[in-house]
Amino acid sequence: MHASDRAAESLLAFWADGGVDAMLLDQPLDRIEAGKVAPPQPTARIPAPAQRAAPAGQPDVSGPVAEAAARAAEAQDLDALAAAIAAFEGCPLRYEGAASKAVCWRGEAGAPLMVVGEGPGAEEDAQGLPFVGRAGKLLDRMLGSAGLEGRALITNTVFWRPPGNRTPAPHEQLICAPFVERAIILAKPRMLLLVGGASAKFMLKKDEGILSLRGRWFEWRSTDGTVELPALPTLHPAFLLRQPAAKKRAWSDLLTLIERLDRPDRPA
Repeated sequence: MHASDRAAESLLAFWADGGVDAMLLDQPLDRIEAGKVAPPQPTARIPAPAQRAAPAGQPDVSGPVAEAAARAAEAQDLDALAAAIAAFEGCPLRYEGAASKAVCWRGEAGAPLMVVGEGPGAEEDAQGLPFVGRAGKLLDRMLGSAGLEGRALITNTVFWRPPGNRTPAPHEQLICAPFVERAIILAKPRMLLLVGGASAKFMLKKDEGILSLRGRWFEWRSTDGTVELPALPTLHPAFLLRQPAAKKRAWSDLLTLIERLDRPDRPA
């Protein structure tokens, strides 16, 4: 690969991590002329369903989502949930990118922090554990330096490796979402660290890129609204490996997190 090819690849990865997912139009568009078209008549508002619908342009996955929700609800602990995920056949990633078993989580059950990344890579697929490759080793060093070693349960928004290590698609995340939510409910963390743009945007239902979301506190809510947790998005370690200068921003995010995590509870 020529140096120019590597530079182009790095630049594309930078913008992808920053949330850019579209290019300019090939042909010019007169938006003033287009704006003269009469606007559509307003329609009655329809209440949102309990489960999130597939994003526009994505396949209808209501069947697999309902099956995942039913299987997740039956699990009464993390071991049972991992077994339910391993037996689940409704996610296409199981047959497209994964060469091994489902990659669920690693770390401490009952830890005060849950780290939610995007999806497994080649090393994770081979070992059956999340964040064990180069990016995972960097994540472990960062957590250790922040005093969070042994205080986190680490998982992803999908449990099977996307082909070519691509970013998981929203409909793939949607299928796995009931399992992720159930893991959060069973593990009972005090807060979430959302690692990477695909994780932060999906978990928080936001359209902004990670460079805009990172370092800001949000509230993650369960589907039924009964569980709310503070959630902090940050940059993905894989991005930091490509852009080392951004490490100081990720470190700032971790300092923000541990300040809140270790803050003494206020008296009632």
